[in-house]
Amino acid sequence: MSPPESPEEAADVTSLLARWQSGEEGARERAAELVYPELRRIAAAYLRRERAGHTLQPTALVHEAFIRLVQAGRLRFDGRQQFYALAAQLMRHILVDHARAALAQKRGGDAAKVSLEGIDLPDSRLAAGRFLELHDALDRLAAADPRKARIVELRHFGGLTLEESAALLGVSIATAHREQRFAEAWLSQALSS
Repeated sequence: MSPPESPEEAADVTSLLARWQSGEEGARERAAELVYPELRRIAAAYLRRERAGHTLQPTALVHEAFIRLVQAGRLRFDGRQQFYALAAQLMRHILVDHARAALAQKRGGDAAKVSLEGIDLPDSRLAAGRFLELHDALDRLAAADPRKARIVELRHFGGLTLEESAALLGVSIATAHREQRFAEAWLSQALSS
């Protein structure tokens, strides 16, 4: 796992991402070199929550997310935090696609219910079926309260700190903390029923 970015590295990443957005030649490649360690950390965090023996590795997840970022064309994000949040969201969707494919191969999938009692949601290893259940629950929460769902995604899947998540969403740290606690409780309830 890579250490967090220094303030100088963060400024370099922000500058390169802005130059990538403006279409400067070579900026994407230089930005990729700087963001790779953080993207790999995010991917590893995602995969820690996956079932044991998952066939997708952090490097492959980062590469697939980066390919999708490049294929998206001209990107719109304000700074590195938004970039990492977008990359984390892409990684989540890649894992959902992977889980759906794994279940399709099983003919009927992982239909057995698993209790979450005593399991800490952010650190649990989820089978493909449970990952899809979590994804669906997050989508339901997003339909009811997008900001609460986004906080969970940024914190637990994107690896952002509470302070970074609050700044990105334009809310106070206390609001972000309160909404994160509510969202986690809501998701735990949704997954246990």
